[in-house]
Amino acid sequence: MSRRTLLRATALGTGAVALPALLTACGSGPGGDSVTLGSNASDPVPKKAFADAFDAYEKTSKKKVKVNTVDHNSFQQNINRYLKGSPDDVFMWFAGYRMQFFAKKGLLTDISDLWPEFQGFSKALKDQSTGEDGKQYFVPYYYYPWAVFYRKSVFQQHGYEVPKTFDQYTALARRMRKDGLVPIAFGDKDGWPAMGTFDYLDMRANGYEFHLSLMRGKESWTDPRVKRVFDLWRGILPYHQQGANGRTWQEAAQSLARKQAGMTVLGLPHPGQQFTAADRADLDFFPFPEIDSRYGQEAVEAPVDGFLLAKKAKNKKGAKDLLKYLATPDAEERYLKSDPNNVAVNDRASTASYNALQKKAADLVSGARQISQFMDRDTRPDFAQTVMIPSIQRFINDPDDIDGLLKSIESQKKTLFAAE
Repeated sequence: MSRRTLLRATALGTGAVALPALLTACGSGPGGDSVTLGSNASDPVPKKAFADAFDAYEKTSKKKVKVNTVDHNSFQQNINRYLKGSPDDVFMWFAGYRMQFFAKKGLLTDISDLWPEFQGFSKALKDQSTGEDGKQYFVPYYYYPWAVFYRKSVFQQHGYEVPKTFDQYTALARRMRKDGLVPIAFGDKDGWPAMGTFDYLDMRANGYEFHLSLMRGKESWTDPRVKRVFDLWRGILPYHQQGANGRTWQEAAQSLARKQAGMTVLGLPHPGQQFTAADRADLDFFPFPEIDSRYGQEAVEAPVDGFLLAKKAKNKKGAKDLLKYLATPDAEERYLKSDPNNVAVNDRASTASYNALQKKAADLVSGARQISQFMDRDTRPDFAQTVMIPSIQRFINDPDDIDGLLKSIESQKKTLFAAE
């Protein structure tokens, strides 16, 4: 489920980037029996899983859900214009800051009246669904942790041990290369996958609080602590798959599945979708290693996906009825039967069908002291897309000019965040 490629803000501002035809809602009238839903679940596994959940709603409600599925990257690239134009009634999006950004712009409908009926959501989930104005705009659906994934059979074959520290991680990568493996599968063609590596390096080296403050524009990117993150990354970059900017995350995950690579840093669904059902039991993960003992491995990257009601929705009554269903344990259970690569957010949803990897993922997140949402969800969308995507890709191509890179990021950050 890739998210986005480089969004050219200047082109968007002048209208040079056209909104894909498929991203224009087909809409129904107010109060009708049909609700339109904008979906970014373009990959086969989640697409079928969502279809199963929507089918269940249609059967019980006798109402129709018209799903408008668009390539994930295209959906994200055009989301701002989509919401300002003729959006679907309900659309898929992300919790936390990414949701708050559009709520603040007045592009979402307040659904605080629905939340008293919701059961099974923790206070933390409610907080992630709440805008800066204290109102709720989001229905959480599932989450998935980021970690270091590997094949158990490959580790067993070579006698590898799971690393606990960054030094051990680097030593393992060095050993894998000697054994003829690509140590770390890596693909950043879509721009966002490498953000997960940055997030973990920063949280492990500088702590969750500093990382979140950096994402919110409150810290300088020229700070020595940020430079150290890139220095650490530069030191291990030679063990990453070369040519990452020309490789998709799917291709990187496939190299892990084919036993050509030893490890990869991704979210739970990403390698899971590239493994066959027969091979899935061989997939495992470990938490990103410790860099500074003060912070250990206590922070976990675990994005939450869910649904929002567009401000310009044509059928708000029908949309709210659908959202009430999507907030139920049944809705999540039906989804997870077809997509075993995510974890339900509703604590009343049954975990009986969870595989070992899902159970381990749930344990990892439940044991975390802090949970981040991912760089492009914890910061301004324009900063993530127009500044950080090209900056990280530039670093991957040329990791030796860290000072120049950080000065450029800081300068652009000041301009964007000054507009708040």
